[in-house]
Amino acid sequence: MHTRATSPEPPTGGISVNVSQIVVGCKLSIQKSDVPDEKTYQRAEILMIRSNENPELNLYYVHYIGFNKRLDEWVTFNRLKLDDVEFPKPTKASKKKANTISTSIDGTPPPENIRKRKRQIDSTPQTPVPLPLPHLADTTPGSPLPTDILKMKKETSEDSKSEDKKDLDSIDQLELLPTFSKEKEIEKLRTSGSMTQCVAEIARVKNINSIEIGEHLVDTWYFSPYPEEFTRSLLVYICEFCLEPFGSKRCFQRHRLKCTLQHPPGNEIYRKDDLSFFEIDGRKQKRWCRNLCLLSKLFLDHKTLYYDVDPFLFYVMTKTDKLGYHLVGYFSKEKESAENYNVACILTLPQYQRKGFGKLLISFSYELSKTEGKTGSPEKPLSDLGLLSYRSYWIDTILAYLYNHKGETSINEISRVTSITNDDVLHTLQTLDLLRYYKGSFIICLSDKNIEYHEKNMKKKRVTIDPAYLKWTPPHFTASQLRFI
Repeated sequence: MHTRATSPEPPTGGISVNVSQIVVGCKLSIQKSDVPDEKTYQRAEILMIRSNENPELNLYYVHYIGFNKRLDEWVTFNRLKLDDVEFPKPTKASKKKANTISTSIDGTPPPENIRKRKRQIDSTPQTPVPLPLPHLADTTPGSPLPTDILKMKKETSEDSKSEDKKDLDSIDQLELLPTFSKEKEIEKLRTSGSMTQCVAEIARVKNINSIEIGEHLVDTWYFSPYPEEFTRSLLVYICEFCLEPFGSKRCFQRHRLKCTLQHPPGNEIYRKDDLSFFEIDGRKQKRWCRNLCLLSKLFLDHKTLYYDVDPFLFYVMTKTDKLGYHLVGYFSKEKESAENYNVACILTLPQYQRKGFGKLLISFSYELSKTEGKTGSPEKPLSDLGLLSYRSYWIDTILAYLYNHKGETSINEISRVTSITNDDVLHTLQTLDLLRYYKGSFIICLSDKNIEYHEKNMKKKRVTIDPAYLKWTPPHFTASQLRFI
């Protein structure tokens, strides 16, 4: 007599196990550092396992619960704490599948459709194929309202203000609106990650742990569709001038002996002191621009372009020394944008972040818009760090204009002088709570706290863009040149 074989269900509570019982979905404590003296543990979930014949040599890809996904990493067995493991709860689908498989063990052949389905599953490649990275939606919920909101009722305006004020604390403007919790806003940024709308991107496991570019060793944040050969290397070497990747140090050193490039392959349109900007046409320098997009994808998870770089211009910021022009950051811009976007993607490399270069990139993009005689706005959605940088730039720029301007002004006038779109100006005014309802209409009122913040901000030493050093004529493209769009 045959008995039905069923697989035992894993326990769901926190128990002590051995390493061979760890499966994908388990939650356990992970030692945060490889240093033996630092015994700091953080709860994490296992997303992927690289198996070995010896289970103690397995590698585990973990996500720290309650932390941004850019901190996900591969860890070794010795960093796992196995005395309090929580197994994933079995779903109804998995139970049903177990019952289906068990019928074939009884001696009854499985139905034909199951055999066909199994063959289809077995023939599916295990390595995920990098998909084209789509351009995301142009607008996001909670986007700035149109200018005619000024004619609406006072109640509607006050409701929208209360929603927009929440964004101010996340750019460290607590002194302007002390009624909101700075800690809650920081917690949102720490745990939520970027404003991802591509589900396929969320599911991907980071395939490269760290890169060496120039004299910097940088830990990566997200997945990037580099060829599979580079994912087998513990460290990927990237030439800081041509951006070519290499899986071994020997190959990289041989390349450096032959590489003659010392600056981005484009036209230098700005230079002041050791800071330069280059304009690069994606159609003329495809390989370099694709390498730049692959590199930036390691630090962006919300959107990026990779293969189709023809419709874009790239503006690359560099710092100069005796060795050459070192890449600091960049932004890309559509050659022909129907929505008048002046930025598609923007990134400051991690080794140069928190030094003011992000705002410098944003400021340069608006200087180009001023030269073109247009207003501009970044393509939505923005990443979390990009959103903070843009909101901070808008606040500083609009406050500086209002502080120095004497007499009456309007939203259209602010937009014309700063090249910031009417919607972004209005959204910033609402965020700063500068709009007041007076005698049936809205007025702009600069408060003492706003003035105090701006005067304090002016005392900080910052590198700024000097329009006198910009040598640039807006490019014009014929219909035949834009036929690929």
